[in-house]
Amino acid sequence: MSSMSQRQVARRRVFYVPGYDPIHPRRYRELYRKEGAAQAAISGYEIALRPKTGDGAYGWQVEGRFGSQTVAADVEVLIWSDIVRDSMSNSIPATYQQLLDTAWTYIASGALWRLMRLRKGPVIAALYPVVFLLAQLALACAVAYGVARLGTEAILWLFGPGQTAAFFVMILAVAALAGGCALLVLRWFRARDNRFFAYYLMHDYAHSALLKGAYPPELEARLAVFADAVAAALQEPLDEVLVVGHSSGAHLGVSVLADVIRAGRVPADGPQLAFLSLGQVVPMLSFLPDAQRLRADLQYLSETDALTWVDVTAPGDGCSFALCDPVSVTGVARPGKRWPLVLSAAFTQTLSPARWKALRWRFFRLHFQYMCAFDRPGDYDYFAITAGPVTLADRYRGRAPSKSRMDRAVSGHVTVAR
Repeated sequence: MSSMSQRQVARRRVFYVPGYDPIHPRRYRELYRKEGAAQAAISGYEIALRPKTGDGAYGWQVEGRFGSQTVAADVEVLIWSDIVRDSMSNSIPATYQQLLDTAWTYIASGALWRLMRLRKGPVIAALYPVVFLLAQLALACAVAYGVARLGTEAILWLFGPGQTAAFFVMILAVAALAGGCALLVLRWFRARDNRFFAYYLMHDYAHSALLKGAYPPELEARLAVFADAVAAALQEPLDEVLVVGHSSGAHLGVSVLADVIRAGRVPADGPQLAFLSLGQVVPMLSFLPDAQRLRADLQYLSETDALTWVDVTAPGDGCSFALCDPVSVTGVARPGKRWPLVLSAAFTQTLSPARWKALRWRFFRLHFQYMCAFDRPGDYDYFAITAGPVTLADRYRGRAPSKSRMDRAVSGHVTVAR
């Protein structure tokens, strides 16, 4: 099916692929409800949510009213939060082992130095948990040293330099106390990681680096389930099937759609198929040596005419590789490349100065801005895209890519799966 065919949307199916997130997907429903209402009030349309009917994955129904046009959209979250939770170690020593393993993978493979040639923001975000966790460890060691030093001096003052049995017992007690204080410091930081995000980000990067860019077997199995869900929707009487991938969910969406199209599961007379990648961090995985599967999927999806692929990022989002064409920078673009259309959400223009000032240093919140309301919206509107009467292909037909996009090959690993 060509993405160039035009039709007005009355019924749409939306599949949302979250990033590396261990939390229940209801958070995405609440985000959609709150921010959709705000955007509708700003932009002059109506958005109403209803609970999902029937079995299947978590989701909700949306009714969009855009002037005289009404659109029904079923939104379904493709859940992999259980895999995320299983990958997140609750052990402090195991997290520090992840730190060492992940740092070695990115440094030894040369990926870290290549990533530094792209945007600074996501590289700083990747280095942040390493630096912050090491700082926590240094502080814990300093506290332990201070306790041990004070305790030893107190023992010498009480018992003198004589090596009595009591002296050695007290030394062991001080050593145990020093170790306990160090552990308390580390546990204090761990308990407040919902403010610091150091452990969370460390687990995220460690998950990507675990198999040097290859998908773990449990994730491959889940991608197959996702592909089945998308393929089934393409058999329904719909006008558009839209897959949305945010953050790490963007490269998962690439692989799911590549699998669906390769297998010939896109009917010629079925709904239009579209892919919207938001705040992508594709190079964090595609630059690793064993990411042949992802690189092959990127290459394949970039050349197919079976879908429309629009990639939206923003330089104001320090957690994404903003305006970096994920296919080109990975070094797998060929002459037949047609996707993605790389666009900027331009936070400094689509958010008012007051709103931008309020959000500018809230990096994690800005990473989710693509799914939130803009008080000075441009041609990117998440709610009009997911619940409006225009297909993704028609919305951006003839639109030129961002002039600031980066499309030169940077990765040192370009082999693809055959």
